[in-house]
Amino acid sequence: IKGGFKGRSFELVVRSMEGPWGFGAKEAVKMIFDDEVCAIMGSTDGRNAHLVEQVTTKSRTVFLSVWAGDPTLSQAFIPWFLSCVPNNNQQASALVDEICQKQNLHPIGLISDQEYDSQSALKSFVKKIKMEESPAPLQFSVNNADLNFTDLLNQLIKADLKAVVLFVKPGTAAKIIQQLQSKKMNLPVFSTLSVLNENEVTNLEMKSMENRIHVISSMWLKSKRVSFNDEFQRKYGHLPGAVATIAYDGMNMLIEAIKKAGVERENIQESLTEIQFEGVTGLIQFDKKGNRSGSLIVTPVKDGTPAIHEK
Repeated sequence: IKGGFKGRSFELVVRSMEGPWGFGAKEAVKMIFDDEVCAIMGSTDGRNAHLVEQVTTKSRTVFLSVWAGDPTLSQAFIPWFLSCVPNNNQQASALVDEICQKQNLHPIGLISDQEYDSQSALKSFVKKIKMEESPAPLQFSVNNADLNFTDLLNQLIKADLKAVVLFVKPGTAAKIIQQLQSKKMNLPVFSTLSVLNENEVTNLEMKSMENRIHVISSMWLKSKRVSFNDEFQRKYGHLPGAVATIAYDGMNMLIEAIKKAGVERENIQESLTEIQFEGVTGLIQFDKKGNRSGSLIVTPVKDGTPAIHEK
């Protein structure tokens, strides 16, 4: 991978976190002490990311997260944690600004399930909208096992909403959007980046979100994205989704940091805190807590990823 470092080839050690609660922590321990990895990158959800963070903190190993949006991961101010994804607080700020200030959409409805990541994102949004003293949104709860959301849609119609924000699993988001379309309800729909997890939905479900849902994103770069998409499609037979693209940027950035700093874990951590890496998803750099910094945009979904608005 990427030519290696001082005669040593880079090697990926891949372990799955699928299994009973706590299984992911055991896998992280094996990677650090059995495989002797110099850093860990993970596309886990927020709950599992906390497990990995605990292990990597105790072992003083970099944990580069490329999917979890849970803001509490960085609130402990642990120097070993860094994230390539804007956290839920950052995404909430951009959403509230777009919906309430720029578009002045009132009233709005918040639709959520009971998943850990969904509740984390919902909490960030509600907190931000209270801080802005915008009108309180109406909240609706759904069950991911449901196939029919007729009752929910009737409630949305009765409330005469001007927009909805989804805090649900990707499959549920796709079903809600499909049923909104079937009822010819042209409500603006917004969500966090987590709704674009291509590992949880079919291609058809992802296609149903195209131009029907707006998400939060950094400014993805067209020139880099085209070449990556072409290479990915040649190898796998389909276009890369958001998770694959962010993971690609994360791994390339990690390799660049190692080439500059060497394989000692503390040196890698220091290199990453200073890095300014330009990837497919734009410029990646970190604030003092390890959060990805930089401006965010609200953009429609296209080909399963945020649409590009590169100047």
